[in-house]
Amino acid sequence: MKTSAFLYPWDVTGDPDAAARIADLGVQQVTLASAYHSTRALTPRHPRHRVVTAEHAAVLYPPDESRWAERDLRPYAAGAWAPGDAYGEAAEALAGAGLDVHSWVVLAHNSRLGAERPDTSVVNAYGDRYPWAPCIARPAVAAYLVELAAEAAVRPGARGTELESCGWYGLAHLHAHDKIAGVGLGDAAHYLMSLCFCAVCRAGYAALGADPDELGGAVRRALEPVWATGSAEAGRTAVEKLLGADLAAVTFDWRGGSARTLQESAVAAVRAAAEPGFQVLLHADPAPYRTGANAGVDPAHILGVADGVVLPCTGGAAEAMLTPFADHRSESSVLAANFTVVSGMGGSPATLAEDAARAEALGATELRLYHAGLASDADLTSVAGGLSHLG
Repeated sequence: MKTSAFLYPWDVTGDPDAAARIADLGVQQVTLASAYHSTRALTPRHPRHRVVTAEHAAVLYPPDESRWAERDLRPYAAGAWAPGDAYGEAAEALAGAGLDVHSWVVLAHNSRLGAERPDTSVVNAYGDRYPWAPCIARPAVAAYLVELAAEAAVRPGARGTELESCGWYGLAHLHAHDKIAGVGLGDAAHYLMSLCFCAVCRAGYAALGADPDELGGAVRRALEPVWATGSAEAGRTAVEKLLGADLAAVTFDWRGGSARTLQESAVAAVRAAAEPGFQVLLHADPAPYRTGANAGVDPAHILGVADGVVLPCTGGAAEAMLTPFADHRSESSVLAANFTVVSGMGGSPATLAEDAARAEALGATELRLYHAGLASDADLTSVAGGLSHLG
């Protein structure tokens, strides 16, 4: 199976050995970040630094000023962590080592945007704003994300792209000094805490026949016992149990329609900007109501829109992730199984060959390795050994 490793530009720029080191792992491709959220990242082999702090969401190349001049929302330029055309420099070095380069574009995840423009953010049923989560139902936000997808995906030399967070973001977020784990929230409670009640979403619920005030009250009532005891309930039926089938259906319809519109528009914009044959994949989850980096999608729908999906398969999740898509894939669909290969982040690089074989049996056509820049030398040695055993 074709294998790609995730990288940040700062893993490569300034390190003359980085590109060859990645090629020597046995991968054929690199998925290189071109638009990314704020992060603090380890660089264990770089000759000039060990920790890179990306202070805010940014594009990692010089944005086209003419494209954004008249727009209300626009991407932020990177600071010292990715100066100039950091993406372009890294991509050139990787291509020079014989690797295909695909861009990696994070869309609906931007804390600086939410801080500076709170009107763009998801608002929960209690009135709390989530500044990291742009509301994709807002027309200005959706237009910005579609334009960003086109620009950040189709970078010079890129042969394809992977769109992350191309859908709803919600409560779950790796925030600085996070303190929200005191009450256990299951899958269903996370969904209720991720419902948006901004003016646009309230109007959307109303158009589907639900009074938004009554819906918000129902969400709060459903969550009341959760704050006392926690909850582990998961799945769409659990959401219906908490909220009631009719109200749950309204939220599924409104949010699902908004997500599908964004996904279709983003993929179409990328294809319009790219040369024929440019591959477009989405980081995805087969449960349409789920939120986050791997946005919830309808498998049958999304495989008719994009060229395929990248699915989180670490920790025994491969069957749950791959099976719903395998049932709907065409001969050309890409189902990329994404495995964390950083031991310190819960990955298991030592079992990569076994995990890959299992994923292939479940329908995976490609592999993704998260994340070659963050992994230790020992982890990378395990990765190379695992890949050497794959056909």
